[in-house]
Order: sequence, then structure tokens, then C-alpha cells
Amino acid sequence: MAARAGSLVAAVLAHSGRLDKEHLGARVGRLSRRVEELKGEVCTMINKKYSEFLPSMQSAEELVAQVEGLASNIDLLKAGIENEVQRDLDVAVAEFTELKQQLERDTLVLSVLKKLQEFDTSVKECGSALLERQYVTAAQQLEKARSSLRSLESRRGFELKILKALGTELTVQTQNMIYHLGEEWQKLIVWKLPPSKGSSSLEAVVLSELHLHTVLPQDEDAAVPPVAAVLQALAVLGELHSKLKDFGHLLLQYILKPLILHPSLQPVPEEQPDVFVLRFRSQELALDESSPMEVFDKIKLVFEVLHKYLLSVPLEQPGEGRKEGRVTLAELLGELIWEELSDCLIHNCLVNSIPTNSSKLEQYKEVIESTEEFEKALKRMQFLKEDTTALLKYACNVDSHFANKKCQDVIMAARNLMTSEIHNTVKITPDSSVTLPALPDPGSGDHLKMHRPSSLLHHGTVNLGSESRLSPFTLCLPTCRISSSVQQLVELAYHTLLEATASTDLCCVQLFDCVRNIFQLFYEVVPTYHRENLQKLPQLAAIHHNNCMYIAHHLLTLGHQFRYRSTSVLSNGAATFVDLVPGFRRLGMECFLAQMRVQKGEILERLSSARNFSNMDDEENYCAANKAIKQVLHQLRRLGMVWQDVLPVNVYCKAMGALLNTALAEIVTRIAALEDISAEDADRLYSLCRIMVEEGPQVFTPLLEEDKNKKYQEEVPVYVHKWMTFKELMIILQANLQEIVDQWADGKGPLAEEFSAAEVKSLIRALFQNTERRAAALAKIK
Repeated sequence: MAARAGSLVAAVLAHSGRLDKEHLGARVGRLSRRVEELKGEVCTMINKKYSEFLPSMQSAEELVAQVEGLASNIDLLKAGIENEVQRDLDVAVAEFTELKQQLERDTLVLSVLKKLQEFDTSVKECGSALLERQYVTAAQQLEKARSSLRSLESRRGFELKILKALGTELTVQTQNMIYHLGEEWQKLIVWKLPPSKGSSSLEAVVLSELHLHTVLPQDEDAAVPPVAAVLQALAVLGELHSKLKDFGHLLLQYILKPLILHPSLQPVPEEQPDVFVLRFRSQELALDESSPMEVFDKIKLVFEVLHKYLLSVPLEQPGEGRKEGRVTLAELLGELIWEELSDCLIHNCLVNSIPTNSSKLEQYKEVIESTEEFEKALKRMQFLKEDTTALLKYACNVDSHFANKKCQDVIMAARNLMTSEIHNTVKITPDSSVTLPALPDPGSGDHLKMHRPSSLLHHGTVNLGSESRLSPFTLCLPTCRISSSVQQLVELAYHTLLEATASTDLCCVQLFDCVRNIFQLFYEVVPTYHRENLQKLPQLAAIHHNNCMYIAHHLLTLGHQFRYRSTSVLSNGAATFVDLVPGFRRLGMECFLAQMRVQKGEILERLSSARNFSNMDDEENYCAANKAIKQVLHQLRRLGMVWQDVLPVNVYCKAMGALLNTALAEIVTRIAALEDISAEDADRLYSLCRIMVEEGPQVFTPLLEEDKNKKYQEEVPVYVHKWMTFKELMIILQANLQEIVDQWADGKGPLAEEFSAAEVKSLIRALFQNTERRAAALAKIK
């Protein structure tokens, strides 16, 4: 407060310079009084606050003293606890822990002793029940003993040496029990099998017998257990599955499968007072295969007697998700053998019953009904579950199976035809018709009338209008020979397509694809399977060429002929084989051209031994050239004979013409290349060429009738391009210089059409000596 007053005074003094002196004294006085007043107020306030603070401070000091006393007491108490109470507490905890561990050990020992007692009791009761032939009770006690032993073995950290002995004892008791049950099972089901076990032949099956003892023979000292007790005991021990598996295997091998595979085998049931006997007999049948209805009846008879005398026994099967834990022996056996049995029925019975012709599909309804009744009968006997319909599904899908079987049969038949001998041939002429199925009338309707197919196969001509008609041989395949197997293959394709027109849409498409597969298979199989013969034998190459052209010829119209007789699936233009035509034509031509190349190679090889036709005045050289010429002609004659009446005439003449042309061109080239030809050489070369000219046309014998071949022999220049060249060469060999010049005729004569000026000059230089006349003649050749 004093500082504040001082500041105020200083402020006043600072301001007083601006005040008048007359007011300064008055204001100082007032300020002084005010300062005094403030000092008084401050002192009063300080005294008041001090008087209030002093009691509080005294109270706080008293509390501090009390707290220090309490802290001292706490320290004393803590020291007492740590020294005395904690020691007693540790001792108590240790005693409690020891007592707890002792209790746990005692409890464990007690439970182990209890389990040991249960095990011992179960084993003793099992032995007693087994002596009394109470197999179900004995088996249940064994399972209790096994459960007790399993519980003892599962306790970790607690191992007893006795457990191993108990396990051994349990195993001995179990095996003893299984042995007794096995004996009872053997008495219950007795198989009398043929000496050659494992054989399911008809002779072996006839000697097989199955004896079912529904009531076992009675002993003098003990009562006979019922069948259910033996089966239930086996089920409890888990041995029933293996017994049923063995029984099912024998049942399939010696009863069920033989009844399916051997139509003549018949079951002969015989009921006696305490046993049922199932025997078999074989009877002669007219058919090699029995119908599904007959097979189903025989199988159903076997299951009916088995169900009556054995399979109807109910068993307790807890823990397997079955309703009320009960199941019959029939259901257990069905689970074991039905899959194999149904496969056998399908592949050896139902497959064989599938029709091979669409007209017989309606008759297959009887098989479907019989299959359905067969499955229902097995379900009534609880051999099958209610949702099992494997056989019925297969039988009902007959359209698909029919198509598959038909396609398989067609493909197999086609493959057999493709792998048969090619050289077995038939003659095809323009006026001959293949044995084709009678195609059905396309029917009525605007669409069909607008697109009515041609009647080429039936009437021989094609109508183009009211007046114009094509020749019946228009677009026909020329006369040739094809393999009989290929003719049969095409007939097979026609019959298959005809079958497709009478089938369902799915079957129709599948059969159409099958026909395409036939021809694609031919394209792949025949050139590979017959490769060696096609390469070595010219006749087979020619026949294969004809085969391919024949197939291509039919593929052009094969799809169109059935287009408007098939279902809507194929009538939209998809039923065509035209896309296969170029491939087959190429296949035939490539094979034949490869054979032509081989023959040309042989011709050139033979002519290479002619010693270039040089120095013909040497007898040895002349003989070599003469031999080469005769070998070539012999080769051509041989080819002419093997291709005679095989190739079409035009193909035959072109092929023979090409080969003869190869020989003539080679001879011309060799002679034209000679640098020196003496007069004697020229004469001998002329004689060799005359042989080719005289005998060459004789190789053209496309037909068997000799008088008809003269026409083609006279047309040799048409097919042999070097024929006139060869004849001009012969003229040169015998002509003088003037005659050669006349033949040239300033580049306008026949010689100029066959030889160039350089070639003619070369021949003149080789034939004539260098004289003025030769020089003049050479000057005119330009």
C-alpha cells in the first residue's frame, strides 16, 4: 500500500508542474489525508487476517503430530506381521498345497482302481457270457473293457505296467470271441465251391452251392444262439463289415455276375427244414444274350431268398447317423456290392439291350419299366436306398446311349473297312448306282416344296425346267475302279444319315457328327496304315486316288440329300460335308503324284545308264543305250497294265503321257548336248529313237478292249508334249544341211517350233564337219 501511495504521490508531483501553484497545496493536503486513510485500512485488514490464520495453523500442527503417531504405530504393526503372521501363513499354504496334491493323487488312484475294477468285471462277464454262448452280451462287455482300458491309457503322467498286460488280455479275449463268432458264421453260411477257385466260368458256377442255415444244428449241452445274436455280436466288435465284404465278393463272383454273364444259367432254390440251398443249372438257349427282364428276374429271385433267410436281420448300429441306430443286413450288403453289381448290369446287360436301330426304340420302354420294377423290389428289401436310381437313369437315357452305341458301332465298322485290303476293287461307271438306302419322301409343306431335292439318284436326270434336260452322266464320276471297302464305307455313311433322320434332335446331331468323324478318320488312318504299300505299289496308289475322288464326289451332295429330311437342327444348312471335299481331293492327288515322282525317278535312273548316248559306234555304248530304252519301255508297259481299267481314262492318259514325256525329254536333252555325232552315231541314235516312236504309243492301253485303245494311241501328241520335238530330232539325225534349213524355214518351220536356234546350231555342229556349206547353213539359222 505504501508503494502504491508513493507512486500516486509521484504521479501527482509529476503532474503538479502543470497545475497552478495555488491549487498545489490543497491537493497535496487531500492526498496526504487519503494516504493516511489507506494506511489505516491496510493495517486493519492485516490484523483481521492474522487473527483468522493463527487458529488454523495451530490445528494443522496438532494433526501433523497425530499423523506422525499413527505412522509410528503402523510401522510397529507391519514389523509384527512380517515377523510372526507371514511365517504362520506360509506354513498354512504349504500344508494346504500338500493336502490338495494328496487329494488329487487319491482321486486319480480311486478312478484308476474303479476303471480296473470295471475292466476286470467286464472281462469276467464276457467270459461267462461266452461260455453260455450269449455273444451279444459278451461282445458288449468286451467293448466296455476296451473303453475302460482306453480311458486308463489316455491318462498322461500316470502309467501302469499292468496296462500292457491288460491290453494283451483284452486282445486274447477279443480274438477268442472273434474265433467263436467265425465258427458260428461258417456254420451259418456255407459255400461249396468248385476245385478251381477264382474261376467264374459256366462249368465252375454250375458246381457252386450256397447253404444258409437259418437255424443252426442244436448241440446236446448248450442252446443254439439265434442268427441275429451272431450278426449283432459281429457288428459290435466291428467284424461284420469284413465278413459281409467277403460274403459279397463270393456272392458277386459265383452267383450274381455269372447270372448276368451266362444267359443259360438258372438259379435253383431248395428249402429244407433247417437249411436253404441255392444251386444252379445250365440249360440250352437259342440266344447268346438274355434280355434285361430275364436277368432282373434271376437276380431278384436270389435277393428274395437271401432276404428271407439272412438279410432281413435288424442290427443295432449306433453312432453312424442312421435313423434310430438300426439297420438291416441287406442295407449293409447293398452298400458293399451295389456299385460293382450295377456296373456289371449296365455294361453286360443293359448295354447289349440298347437298340441298334431307331425303329426299335419304342420297344425299349419294356426294359425301362422292368428296370424300374427291379429297383423298387430291391428297395422294398432295403437292399437299396430310396435315392438310388443308377440303373433307371441309365435305362431312361436310352436316346443318348443309342446314339453312343450306334456311333461306336459305325466307327468300328468304318475302321475295319479302312484297314482292309485296298486291292479288292469294284468298277464304277457313270451309269452305275451305289446301293443306297431308299431316302424317304421329304413330305408336304411350302418350305419343302420350295426346296425339293433333286431326284438324281432315282431317275438318272436332273430337271432344269419344262424343256431342258442335262445328260444323265452330267457330273458323274468317270469309269474307274475303287476299293470295295470304300464303297461300303460310303454306303455306311448313307445308312447312318438315314438313321439320323428318324432320330431325336440330339441323336440326329450325334449321328451326323459321327459320319463326319468317319471321313476325318479315313483322312488320317488310311494314308498312315497303308503308307508302305501306297509308296511301293503303283496300282494301290491309283486305287487310293480313285477312292479319295469317289468320296469327295459323294461329299459334294451328301449333306444336301438329307438336308430337308433331317430335324430342324440340321435343316438350317449346317448338315454339309462340302468343306471336306478339297482335303480328300488333295489327299488323292498327293498320293498319286508321289507315285508319279517315284516312277519318273526310276525312268531317269534307267536312262542314266545309257552313257549319255555318246559314241554309239562303240558296240558296248550302243548296247547300254538300247538296254536303257527297252527298260524304260518295259516300265511304261508294266505301269500301263497295272493302271489299266483302274484309273479314269483321262487320268490314265495324262499320267502315262507325263511319264513318256519325261523319257523323251531326257533323251532329247542328252542327244542335243552331244558335241560330236558321227554318221554311224546318227544312224544308231535314229534307230533308238525309232524304237521309242514305234513302241511308245503302245503303252497307252487304258481299256481292256484292245480295239478301243487305238484311239488313245493315236492321240499320243496330245498327252506327250515332247512328242513332236522328239520326231523333229529324228528328222535332224537323218537330214542333210539343206533339209535342216528347209525345216527351219527362217524360224517359221516346224523345226523352229520345237528347238531354239542355239540348239539347232549345236546339233548341226555336232553332225556336220566344218565346211563352207555348214557355215552357210548356220548363217541361215537365226
